Amino acid sequence: MSTAAKETTSTEGVIETGHLWQRPGFLIRRLNQIHIALFFESCKDFSITPVQYGLLTTLSEHPNLDQTSLCAEVGVDRTTMADVLRRLEERGLVKRTPSASDGRVKIANITARGRAIMRDMYASMREAQVQFLAPLEEKDQATFIRLMMQLVEGNNQYGRTSLNHFD
Repeated sequence: MSTAAKETTSTEGVIETGHLWQRPGFLIRRLNQIHIALFFESCKDFSITPVQYGLLTTLSEHPNLDQTSLCAEVGVDRTTMADVLRRLEERGLVKRTPSASDGRVKIANITARGRAIMRDMYASMREAQVQFLAPLEEKDQATFIRLMMQLVEGNNQYGRTSLNHFD
């Protein structure tokens, strides 16, 4: 490996002295911005945010979840979840009903309309994911996903909401 390559790929001392664009936190934030932009561009015809799509996906895979359980599945706080659920319910994509065991708790489910929009959106959502990962070789894409999962799992307890997947 050339000296120039070492300088651009080595992380030794980078966090302490490196340029902003070499720091993990900055890069993660920037990647999130890029991913959101790609998602909105690919999925613009549907007026669904990445968090809303994640919630619909979760409800399609795990029906009859209360708000607290949804927070732990999607990784958002209760206030954000309540707002996302309200917006999706107003559009007829989610339905909330009182729990049979505790009337104070509302159980959320995806509606037929919600399933239809997910089905219609799938190709666009996938296009955003493919475009996002396109700069990486295929083998590196899998490695990148694996490493991101490892970082999320290893730091899960520091998020505003702990994800169930890693507990």
